[in-house]
Amino acid sequence: MPKSALITGITGQDGAYLAELLLDKAYTVHGIKRRASAFNTGRIDHLYQDPHAHDVALHLHYGDLTDATNLIRIIQQVQPDEIYNLAAQSHAAVSFETPEYTANSDALGTLRLLEAIRIDDGPIIPRIDGVIFPTCDL
Repeated sequence: MPKSALITGITGQDGAYLAELLLDKAYTVHGIKRRASAFNTGRIDHLYQDPHAHDVALHLHYGDLTDATNLIRIIQQVQPDEIYNLAAQSHAAVSFETPEYTANSDALGTLRLLEAIRIDDGPIIPRIDGVIFPTCDL
C-alpha cells in the first residue's frame, strides 16, 4: 500500500513542488485548499486528475486552518502517514494589512492542526518523531 501524505497549502509554490515530488515517489497525496471565488490551482493543474477516475493519486479537500472542525474531519477521513503544513498568509503586504487574520491562520492554524492530529489519535501519532514549521512569516 502506498504511503499517504496530507499537504496544507498545496496550491502554493512549496506545496505544489512537494506534491509533485511525493507523487513521483508513488505517494497518495491529499491537499487542503481554501475555497475562493477564483480558481487558485494553477500550480497543481498539471497534477490534477478526475476524482472519479480509477487509481487517482491526488485528492483535494476544501478546508482552512481557521476551521478546527474541518481539519479534524479531513484527518480522520484521510488517515495520512505524513502531514506537511505549508499553509500560510505569505504575502507580506497583506499580512501587515490584516495582522489579526495572519496570526489566526498562521500561528493558531498550526495549533489547530496539531490538535486535530492529537484528537484523531490515528496511525500517525505513534510515528511522529519531529515537527517542522516552515513559515517565517510571523
